[in-house]
Amino acid sequence: MQAITVADRSADPALAELPYPHAAENDVVVRVHAAGFTPGELTWPATWTDRAGRDRTPSVPGHELSGVVADLGYGTTGLTVGQRVFGMADWARNGSLAEYTAVEARNLAPLPADVDHVTAAALPISGLTAWQALFDHGRLTAGRTVLVHGAAGSVGSLAVQLAREAGARVLGTGRAADRDTVLGLGAEAFFDPLSPDIGPVDLVLDVLGGEVLDRSAELVRDGGTLVTIAEPPRVRPGIFFVVEPDRARLADLAQRVRDGRLRPRIDTVRPLAEAPAAFGARGRTIIRVA
Repeated sequence: MQAITVADRSADPALAELPYPHAAENDVVVRVHAAGFTPGELTWPATWTDRAGRDRTPSVPGHELSGVVADLGYGTTGLTVGQRVFGMADWARNGSLAEYTAVEARNLAPLPADVDHVTAAALPISGLTAWQALFDHGRLTAGRTVLVHGAAGSVGSLAVQLAREAGARVLGTGRAADRDTVLGLGAEAFFDPLSPDIGPVDLVLDVLGGEVLDRSAELVRDGGTLVTIAEPPRVRPGIFFVVEPDRARLADLAQRVRDGRLRPRIDTVRPLAEAPAAFGARGRTIIRVA
C-alpha cells in the first residue's frame, strides 16, 4: 500500500510503499478515504516511539481518518466489514496518511451515509478537543463568557460554534484577516490575542501557548477556568490536557454536522501524493486518500 512516512527526526515526510497493516486484538483495519494531520506532530515523542519507548521508524503520521472497515482483528465487536467509520488513529502507532491503517475499534464511530469522508476527517481530534475543553474541563454553561484564542483554526472554529449553540457569550482572537470568519461563526467580538481591551471572562480556551497563554491568566475572573492544549500554564493554575477518544461524542458531532449546526473548517483538500508538501502549508488541509 502507499503511505506517507517519516524516516527519522531529520527527514521530511515522503510517499512510500508499506506492507498492509496487521489488525491486532480489538483492532480494525480501515481503508482510508480521507485523513487529517497536525503539522506539529512531527515533534511529538509518540511519532517516533511505541508505547514501550521503542523506536518505530519509519512512521506514518496523521491521526484523523474517515473510511470503510476492511478487516476485523480478533475479538473486535461493534463494527462490521464494509461499514463507514471515522475517528482517531492511535498516538503511538502508524497513523492515517496511508491507504490502510489499523486502529483500535473503540477509537472509531459509525459515519452516517450523508456525511462525506472529507468533512468527517476534519472532525475527530478538532471536534473532540473543542468539546472536551469547553464542557468536560471548562464546565461551560449558558450565559457565561468564553474567550477562544485561534478562533479561526481547526479547533477554535468548532469551539466557537459549540459554545455559541450552548448559549455562551463568545469572544474570539486571531489574525486580523480572520475577523470576518470568526464573527461569521458566531463570535460576539474579535480581538488581537494580546489586546488590552479584552475584559474578564469565565473561560479561556488557549491553543497558542507562550505569551498569549501567560497573558490569558490575567483575563480569567475569580472562579473562572483557563484551559489550554498548547502547554502547561506557567503563570496561573489551569488545565492542560490531551484529547481522548470518545465514540459517543464523535457520533454526536456527526449528527450536528448532519443538522447543519456544526461546520468544520477546511482550507485545502489534497491527494495523498501531495501530503508531504502540505506539512509546510498554512491552513487546515485534509488529504483525500481513496
